[in-house]
Amino acid sequence: MRILGIDPGLAIVGYGVVDFVGGKFRVIAMGSIETPAGIDTEDRLEMIYNDLTEIVREYRPDEMAVEELFFNTNQTTGIAVAEARGIVLLVGKQNGIKIAEYTPLQVKSAVVGYGRSEKKQVMELTRMLLGLDSKIKLDDTADALAIAVCHAHCGGSRIQDFYNQKKTKMT
Repeated sequence: MRILGIDPGLAIVGYGVVDFVGGKFRVIAMGSIETPAGIDTEDRLEMIYNDLTEIVREYRPDEMAVEELFFNTNQTTGIAVAEARGIVLLVGKQNGIKIAEYTPLQVKSAVVGYGRSEKKQVMELTRMLLGLDSKIKLDDTADALAIAVCHAHCGGSRIQDFYNQKKTKMT
């Protein structure tokens, strides 16, 4: 299965393309889509749409795993991230990709085994699980790869189905 992990954002969208076959990982691609500050939001969203569409066309993922929003204190930033996240979901839908969504707690639990683990632990275990020699340079890219690892561990299980059913009932 080829998984496209996405850490959504307006300034930076981290992505990681990972093959998960026979319980083993292989990183196909990783990086970020970066939009410049100071331009209109709709132009930034268009850049994300175009670049992510190109990534999907190039790597042809079977499934997409996207981090759910976690609002801290700045709701204005959260709204912009939500708009970018909507673009990510739209690209997946338009390309017929099965989409799964995970909370930061789910990602940490799947990668480290503890939902309150530190970011450094998640990054290091992600690096080790994927067999990468060096530290992943950008946090957003590391997060996207961790989301892909989370999906590989949880996406095919009934746990994800249960979570999605519960989420549907709540809306």
